[in-house]
Amino acid sequence: MASIGSSISSALGVGSGIDTGALVSSLVSAARDPKQQVITSRQNLNSARISALASASSSLDTFADALNSLLSGTGYSGVPASNDPSIAAVSALPGGTPQGLPAQLQVQQLAASRTLATAPDPNVSATSLVGAGTLTLTVGSGTPRDIVLTASSTYADLVSAINASGTGVTASLVTDTQGTRLVMKGATGEANDFSLTADSAALEPFAWSKTGPNANSAFTSVSTAQDAVILLDGVEQHYATNTVDTAIPYLRIDLNKASPNTPVTLATTEPTTSMRDLMVEFVNAYNTLMKALNTATAKGTDSSGAGVLNGESSIRDMKRQLSQMTSAALSPTGTYRTLADLGIATNRDGTLTLDTKALDKAMAADPSAITQLLNPSVKSDSNPGLAGLMDKVRDSIQKKDGPLAGAQSKYEALAKSLSEQLEKLSDQMTDYQAQLTKIYTAMETRLTALKATQSYLQQQIDAWNNSDN
Repeated sequence: MASIGSSISSALGVGSGIDTGALVSSLVSAARDPKQQVITSRQNLNSARISALASASSSLDTFADALNSLLSGTGYSGVPASNDPSIAAVSALPGGTPQGLPAQLQVQQLAASRTLATAPDPNVSATSLVGAGTLTLTVGSGTPRDIVLTASSTYADLVSAINASGTGVTASLVTDTQGTRLVMKGATGEANDFSLTADSAALEPFAWSKTGPNANSAFTSVSTAQDAVILLDGVEQHYATNTVDTAIPYLRIDLNKASPNTPVTLATTEPTTSMRDLMVEFVNAYNTLMKALNTATAKGTDSSGAGVLNGESSIRDMKRQLSQMTSAALSPTGTYRTLADLGIATNRDGTLTLDTKALDKAMAADPSAITQLLNPSVKSDSNPGLAGLMDKVRDSIQKKDGPLAGAQSKYEALAKSLSEQLEKLSDQMTDYQAQLTKIYTAMETRLTALKATQSYLQQQIDAWNNSDN
């Protein structure tokens, strides 16, 4: 009978010591891990592609921006210069290359401002009273501004009110060993001359007319408002200030001294860097970019050796547009119109080769034409220059509805989808774990009940065996 009890116990698995928690965890892992690994692998690849596309776009920006910065520098265009800076100094303005140089300049007259001053008075100070009434300050043909003073207003109050009037006229109290004087100064230029009128006898000393002082005015005119007058290549021009930015495009002229009948030559120094150096730098930078794109799109001998962007059409399009730069027209006319005409050829891998002999020959034949081809003083759609051509290519590659933008949107959408798939898998595995836990908890309960039954049967069997003895 003992063998019968042992058989029942063995069949029921009672006392087997199964860890149902570990069993559930193992079953969940077995169901989740293969799916999770597939999604994670796709995420890693997709992230690498997003990063590679961003890197390619950033490298393109770096190349184009560096080329623009290089060509906008004075190394390739020379530096504006004056043969007599004591009369007129010059400097380049951003946005382009000065045009119309060399030019002949004569400074007939400097711009000046109206400056008024009272006589020094040892009995006057900042706290002295000026009297009540209204001073009306008018600059040129502008709107008159009223300066209202009361019986308790002081010289300091008058100065503050003038400075706060917003007319461009400044006032100050100057004290020296002779006493204190009131000084007023307007902006330079004939149109900025100013006048003061008073509505009370107390303020008559501060009145001034553009045509001369009033009868009771305490002011003396120290300087008269006038325009700067220059002759540029024989043409008379007037300016309100001594800094002239519009006489020659992209050139600032600082007028320092009037010197009628003394010609000043404005010109451009010779470039310190040649177009040959530019072409060498361009080819080297271009090849660095193209080699990086080739690495990213390499086919490899197997999947592990392939570039992360292998087969990506947007990068193929980028390489195609870049390769077309050598044949793109930089000028509608002339012997030299393209980069290919200057000795640049495209290799099978997309990189460039520069035939320096061909370039030197072109430079020797027509250096001015080559300079205007690569870095024109005035850029246009038909003559964009090398930097302008690079900008056109960049804009085309990075346009909102282009292949590159489409690829970036595609991979970003995939990244979102893969994240959602992982979240869904996690939710499914949580439900699966709960389901298994419920099943095995019920099994444990059933086994406990069976164990109690086994224990009872074992007692009966033992009792039967004892009764037989």
